[in-house]
Amino acid sequence: MAKARTNYSCTECGGIGNKWSGQCPACQQWNTLVETIVETGAGDRYSSIDHLPLAQTAPVLSLADIEAIDAPRFGTGIDEFDRVLGGGLVAGGVVLIGGDPGIGKSTLLLQALANMSHAKSVLYVSGEESGAQIALRAKRLLIEAKDLRLQAEIQLEKILATLAELKPQVAVIDSIQTVYSDALSSAPGSVAQVRECAAQLTRLAKRSGITIILVGHVTKEGALAGPRVLEHIVDTVLYFEGDAHSSFRLVRAIKNRFGAINELGVFAMTEKGLKGVSNPSALFLSQHDSLVPGSCVMVTQEGTRPLLVEIQALVDTSHLPNARRLSVGLEQNRLAMLLAVLHRHAAIAAFDQDVFINAVGGVKITEPAADLAVLLAINSSMRNKALPRGLVVFGEVGLAGEIRPAPRGQERLREAAKLGFSMAMIPKANMPKLPIEGMSIIAVERIDEAFNRLREHE
Repeated sequence: MAKARTNYSCTECGGIGNKWSGQCPACQQWNTLVETIVETGAGDRYSSIDHLPLAQTAPVLSLADIEAIDAPRFGTGIDEFDRVLGGGLVAGGVVLIGGDPGIGKSTLLLQALANMSHAKSVLYVSGEESGAQIALRAKRLLIEAKDLRLQAEIQLEKILATLAELKPQVAVIDSIQTVYSDALSSAPGSVAQVRECAAQLTRLAKRSGITIILVGHVTKEGALAGPRVLEHIVDTVLYFEGDAHSSFRLVRAIKNRFGAINELGVFAMTEKGLKGVSNPSALFLSQHDSLVPGSCVMVTQEGTRPLLVEIQALVDTSHLPNARRLSVGLEQNRLAMLLAVLHRHAAIAAFDQDVFINAVGGVKITEPAADLAVLLAINSSMRNKALPRGLVVFGEVGLAGEIRPAPRGQERLREAAKLGFSMAMIPKANMPKLPIEGMSIIAVERIDEAFNRLREHE
């Protein structure tokens, strides 16, 4: 037999090359080219779903003549999951959810399908576990879902036939990396198989109105395995985050065509599965019996939800030629920039000090509103003097030493007041027009002014 012809596909962008190289010529990523078999005879690859009724060709219309109608949603029975989805699932939508192995993806989806099975027809397609294993998990989680239908299958054509026959309203494919199509000769999980199977399932969802949820594996870098084009095919991309040694899990929306992105759902892993956390701010605040230096509480905005997070800083004399800068949960390059601002505009030098920053609870803060809290925590650790009790902080720090406003300042202040904080240091541009009950507000314009105002409250 003649040797099968192969090429090299990029796992990041899906680009194809005839020979291997260390760097993808299309997206410039390193070590992403993998060898795949060149597929032939794929002209009838969509024949398995050609029997579905085709819609009439849509006429060309003016945008002003098209009526804007919000897509109706239906809940999953899990409030935190619905929050991340933007209010619930949409008929015909395709959701991709990824996360580390064992973090709780299958558990969450099994609970959601069990809740929806009382009112809607659902189907769970498992390519990784047998029916007996899933039944054992349901028994352990005390899930009783007599109407939840299950299929253990990895061949795409059989899955499509089942979906066309049963016509469920919601279907879960766990996982997309285990599914393969007979139209392709490459192994399951390869770039070609993952891309082709996702495209066919998405095509079926759009034509039949079935809501499909795909489970995806992640690479060691934390990105979804397979080409990045997979994220462009689907409507919603969700990521599971969390420490394997912690019982708390975070579900973050990275892309959502039917709602806002950067929404955050907080869950706690219990013996009975994942439970939504109604007050997530309490997770990210350490409970200290007394005030400790180097600790500052900030209010971050995750989508539409304000969260209170404790920022901890440890500054210690360095015994190395180059002092270390380590940041967990915050951007490390921004820490170096903030230390330069601290030296230039507040005359506080840390060039001979090791600086360590940590966001409590494993949460990742990407917005610049954490700048002021980071600098106050660093200064508190350097002076070995705790910040005033009940203080909450937010604000972006510019290179000129100015304190820039943060979006949704009123909501941040109200959330802090609701949790019992009595003092807030905020940018002057965020000063509320009406006073916040039970809270005194310190409005500052520059970083040196912030340090001076704090010394007045010591």
